[in-house]
Amino acid sequence: MLEPAYQVDVVIVGAGIAGLSAAHRLTSAGVTTAVLEAAPCAGGRMSTEKVDGFRLDRIGQLLSTSYPELRLTPGLGSLALRRFAPGVLLHRDGRTHRAGAPAGMGSTRSALHVVRALASAPRGSSTAPGRAAAPVGGAVDQARLGTALGRIAATPVERLLSRPELPAAQALAARGVPARTTEGFLRPLLAALLCDPELTTSSRCADLALHFFASGRLCVPEGGAEVVPELLARALPPGTVRTGVRVTSVSTTSVTTAEHGVIRCRAVLVATDARAAAGLLPGLRVPDFHPLTVVHHTTDDPAAVLATGTSLLLDADRGGPVAHTAVLSNVDPSRAPAGRVLISSTVLGTPPDGIDTAVRIHLSRLYGTSTRPWETLAVHHTPEAVPAMRPPHDLRRPVRLLAGLYVCGDHRDTSTVQGALHSAHRAASAILTDLGAAGSIHRADPAPTLPKAA
Repeated sequence: MLEPAYQVDVVIVGAGIAGLSAAHRLTSAGVTTAVLEAAPCAGGRMSTEKVDGFRLDRIGQLLSTSYPELRLTPGLGSLALRRFAPGVLLHRDGRTHRAGAPAGMGSTRSALHVVRALASAPRGSSTAPGRAAAPVGGAVDQARLGTALGRIAATPVERLLSRPELPAAQALAARGVPARTTEGFLRPLLAALLCDPELTTSSRCADLALHFFASGRLCVPEGGAEVVPELLARALPPGTVRTGVRVTSVSTTSVTTAEHGVIRCRAVLVATDARAAAGLLPGLRVPDFHPLTVVHHTTDDPAAVLATGTSLLLDADRGGPVAHTAVLSNVDPSRAPAGRVLISSTVLGTPPDGIDTAVRIHLSRLYGTSTRPWETLAVHHTPEAVPAMRPPHDLRRPVRLLAGLYVCGDHRDTSTVQGALHSAHRAASAILTDLGAAGSIHRADPAPTLPKAA
């Protein structure tokens, strides 16, 4: 039970990466902070299941090495990122093509490099040579795409966010992007980055996703998604994070918990998912969500390992439920026991009946090998995995609701790890400005008695 006289400067509700990163910025400024989490452990949607030595992400959102907040967030200095091969592999008409701009590309020479890479990409043996063109069209289309990706990589973020806003599919058509380029490359790529295969997402958000793709490398955290919140929680002062504490109501000066009564404070930051935040903050908009299912397999078949290496494989044909897949143990060997292979595949939208069978059939075409001997390790379905970002979408939704009451999370920014961390950065800055204190006003208080961790 909390001592009735104890006051903490800021109570943060929710121990996902947004809440934990905000706590770092506040404690670094000398502001006493308590992070309360209803679940048994911190991390929120960035969780990883352990099965027989495998580390299986429940959502497995892709990161980019160019996300600024991965460098700017206190506590993530030791985060190891495992990179995918440059660009992506596209499966089209039974053949595999490599596409995508190298990081930092912005010149004619670089554009020509992309054309040559596409021309020399490995092709599957199931189709006679020359039968199918590259997914993005001919050499001119490929050069234009390379130039466009280089240009968007070099465009400042604020300029991207000031562009006219349409649904992404409409914006691409309005800009004169050839349909074969959209369908053969941009749609499958943006589906992987935004979890939105229909491209209903705001064109500004799509441009931002392409900016990070073209200026960096796709990657995953070494050891699984849960490593990010674990690093953040571990670097906070002992006792800051308390799990198994359910907050039932909030105000500008207190939170009420089911287990420990009222906790008085100077400010409250709600850092939960969008639906839970709206439950505590009536009137807060709840967005639509993109459902997502991740299916994890293992196999002893070396063909799957050799076929794609460390590449992300996208289905440009949309010929089955799998949007993208990878031999994740090639990218991050720590995710599988020695000598074992981990294949992780993502299904967007409502999963089909008999999802494992449907995914196996699709994967057999994508990898060009039988999947019958593959063992299913886990099927993780998350109905509200990623907040939708349909236009009009404010990428800088207010984080300050009232003096003393704040909110952050990917639903206040973009539906990415970058967005969650950036919204936390904005919220912490707003709190520090409003408090107007360089340090805690409670330095003379006795050591607090916080709820014990569950």
